[in-house]
Amino acid sequence: MADSVLNPKAAIRVLLVDDHQVVRRGLRTFLEIQDDIEVVGEASDGAEGVASAEELKPDVVLMDVKMPGMDGVEALRKLRELANPARVLIVTSFTEQRTVVPALRAGAAGYVYKDVDPEALAGAIRSVHAGHVLLQPEVAGALLSQEEANNTQGRGGSLTEREREVLGLIADGRSNREIARALVLSEKTVKTHVSNILMKLDLADRTQAALWAVRHGVTG
Repeated sequence: MADSVLNPKAAIRVLLVDDHQVVRRGLRTFLEIQDDIEVVGEASDGAEGVASAEELKPDVVLMDVKMPGMDGVEALRKLRELANPARVLIVTSFTEQRTVVPALRAGAAGYVYKDVDPEALAGAIRSVHAGHVLLQPEVAGALLSQEEANNTQGRGGSLTEREREVLGLIADGRSNREIARALVLSEKTVKTHVSNILMKLDLADRTQAALWAVRHGVTG
């Protein structure tokens, strides 16, 4: 487990995965001046990124989508297969939903564009490291097709009132710890509620749960 998980004051360990050296250099230059962020490695394609993530155990991976060989989406799927705990933040120059949506479906915690303000990028890294999900409204709607929405619409009625409260806070980007504080519950209880929500709605993870909540108007 990464030191930053064991020690809240430890720097957030970040891995840069992009096929353009100038992009990696620019990201590293900015991130290395952040007191709470440490760049632990770089990779130039998805396969190298997966190998580096397994070796270096970063907390957050900044991942490009379009890369030669193994692209970002395939790399995300491989990381999920390996149960790698790193949170992946997509950093892309592509704004089309057909490019970004597959990455989020594959397990990315969110995405930002390469022209993002540097301070906003640092904030995004801190946010996904804290367990939040970064979703643009226009992409959130696309992640659940109408067919998927129809298939799960009826399942929402099986949620308890408390589970709907938890789901609404997930949609707001709250971590389990923040949900526990807001609802005056233990983190263990919140984790149980999250597991029940995913099971009842037949969803894979909290990112999909957040999208389901947004699509169906469940808010905290």
